[in-house]
Amino acid sequence: MTLDALPGDLYHMQDLLDGREKEIVERVRGFLESKVAPIADDCWSRAEFPFDLVPRYGELGIAGLAHDECPGEKPSSLLTGFLAMDMARVDPSMATFFGVHTGLAMGSIGRCGSPEQRERWLPAMARMEKIGAFALTEPEGGSDVALGLRTTARRDGDSWVLNGAKRWIGNGTFADLIVVWARDEADDRVKGFVVGKDAPGFTATRIENKIALRTVQNADLAFEDCVVPESDRLPGAKGFKDTAAILRRTRSGVAWQAVGVMLAAYEIARDYAVGREQFGRPIAKFQLVQDLLVRMLGNATASLGMVVRLAQLQDEGLYRDEHSALAKAYCTSRMREAVGWGRELMAGNGIVLDYGIGRFVADAEALYSYEGTREINTLIVGRAATGQGAFV
Repeated sequence: MTLDALPGDLYHMQDLLDGREKEIVERVRGFLESKVAPIADDCWSRAEFPFDLVPRYGELGIAGLAHDECPGEKPSSLLTGFLAMDMARVDPSMATFFGVHTGLAMGSIGRCGSPEQRERWLPAMARMEKIGAFALTEPEGGSDVALGLRTTARRDGDSWVLNGAKRWIGNGTFADLIVVWARDEADDRVKGFVVGKDAPGFTATRIENKIALRTVQNADLAFEDCVVPESDRLPGAKGFKDTAAILRRTRSGVAWQAVGVMLAAYEIARDYAVGREQFGRPIAKFQLVQDLLVRMLGNATASLGMVVRLAQLQDEGLYRDEHSALAKAYCTSRMREAVGWGRELMAGNGIVLDYGIGRFVADAEALYSYEGTREINTLIVGRAATGQGAFV
C-alpha cells in the first residue's frame, strides 16, 4: 500500500516499511490525528491525563507487538520505531506514557520475568487493561543509579520487604503494576520486583508544576516496609546489567521520539511560514526563514537516517550499547536545536500554545534529559570508541 508521506520525511524513509507495516502505521496515525491531536494542547495546559483514551490505545492492538506472550506476528524494530515517532509527532506526553508502559514496564517483565509471570501480566498489559510503570530513578540519584541505588530489598520468608523512594516515575500515580528496582541487602545486587498499586507500604504522590510533558503523570514513590511476595520478584533480574539491557532498547525509542518532535516542529513552522505575511509577502519567501526551515529539515533527516539504521541493527542482533546511546544523545540534541529554530521563526507566536510549537519546545527539554543525559550517553559511546571508561 501507499502511505501518505510526511512533509519532513524528505528521503521517504517510511517506504522501507512493508505493506502490512504501512497499514498499521496508517491506522495508528489516523487515530493519533483524529483522537489525540484535538485534545493534546488542552490536556497539556491543564496537566490532566486523558484516561478515556487508554482503552482506545488498547484497541489499536500495538501494545503487545514486541512480546512473545501476546498474540500476533512480531514486528520489526523499524515498525515499532515509526510508531514511537508518529506518537511523539502528535503528542510527546502520550508517546512517553505509551513508551513507559510498553518499553520499560512490559519490557522488564518480558526480559526478566518467568514464563508464569509473563503469561500472568503481559496479555492484560497488551490489552491495556493493566498499566505499567518503571521505578528506577531516585530523589538523590539519577545518572549514578548503577552504583548509588538506595532503595533496598530484604528477604523475609516467602516475601521481600522494600524500603526507599523513587522519583520522576511516569504513570506512577495510576499504574496497576510498578516494576521496582532495589538493592538486595544480602548480596548487594540489584533485583527487580513488580509492586501492585494497592500494596501495603506503597504510596505515590504526583509531581506538580512541571514545564514539560505536563500530561504525563510523574510521581514520587515511597516504600515503607512494603511487602512483595517472592512470586512477584523478577527472577531474570540478577544485577544492574539486566536493567541496562532494558534501557539500551528504550533509549532507541527515545531517539525515535526525538525525530517525531522534529517532524512536528518542522511541519508547524513550515505551514506558519507559508501563511504568515510580513512586508507584503509570505515570510516563506525570505531567505533567512528558508534557512531556518532547511536547518530543521536537515536535523530531522539526519536523525531519521540514524534511527532507521539502528532499527536494522536491532533486527539483525548486532546493536550494542553505544549504538542506542549515540542515537539518543545525537537525536535529542538535534531536536533541541530544531524546535528552537521553529520557535525563532514564529517569533512571539511561538510561545503561545494556540500556534502549536510551544508544547514541543517545552517537551523537548524532558526528552533531552530522560533515559540517560547527553553527557552519560556520550561517555558510553566514548568508552566504546577508546576502550577507556571516563565515568568517574
